[in-house]
Amino acid sequence: MKILVTGGSGYLGTHVRKYLDADDFSRRSGFDLLDLQNVQIVEEYDVVIHLAAHLDKSPEAANEVFLTNVEGTVNALKKMRKDSVFIYASTKDVYGRFADNYDLVPESCQTLYSGQTALEWSKLIAERYVEYYANQNGFRSCIFRLSTVYAPLTAGNSPNFVGYYADAINTGERIRVSANRKPKRDLLHVDDFASACQAFIDSVIRHGLYNLGGGTENALSLGDLMAKLEEVSGLQAVIDREAMMPDPVPHNYISDLTLITQELEWKPTIGLDEGLKTLF
Repeated sequence: MKILVTGGSGYLGTHVRKYLDADDFSRRSGFDLLDLQNVQIVEEYDVVIHLAAHLDKSPEAANEVFLTNVEGTVNALKKMRKDSVFIYASTKDVYGRFADNYDLVPESCQTLYSGQTALEWSKLIAERYVEYYANQNGFRSCIFRLSTVYAPLTAGNSPNFVGYYADAINTGERIRVSANRKPKRDLLHVDDFASACQAFIDSVIRHGLYNLGGGTENALSLGDLMAKLEEVSGLQAVIDREAMMPDPVPHNYISDLTLITQELEWKPTIGLDEGLKTLF
């Protein structure tokens, strides 16, 4: 089975590609989703895991975000073979503030506009294209609305906040956190994300949409995360108390894993102690 990871040189893609013994489609490897000649290579693969995206949340980047994340995705979708598999990495942030209405956020949570940036909106728009082309052209599709997926740092890549905290603790850099450090997130190790991709590939499901995160067993407040990182590393965090971050939206987010557990028989296997140690 031939597997291609778009964005396969990125923060998550580097690890997913290694886990699944996949090929890389990224600008670092000489491929661009906006180049139709480059995208022809998608036809050669049985599975495409689409992680490539422009991740800038600034208003000034909106045009480039929509171009890369929507048009780039459509370019890849048009080249998928019948009965091949397309796995799309979306984000929990399509739910915006509506996620705060749930202790465990289900896939039925509203996705109405509530101040999301072009990044989140581009992901939601691209989801609809995934569903359309998969049904029209007869290939299997999976949309993962990812919670906080963390991974060991790799050269040239910017981490999410978990990796940022770990790297700062490693180097003694002062860390900016939200004022009360109470917002809660569920965390998922990148290898568990890759195993979820494998679970869909191996399943009989034609089209799936799943919230994907660490669930209740791997959920921590930001303050508890800091303490856990100190515990597993044996190092001390240095908090910058003069430059606090605003609380995130939603305030709390924990994925409801009921659907993915039922349909794909998947659940996280890497606990926080084991997973966070890999960041050091």
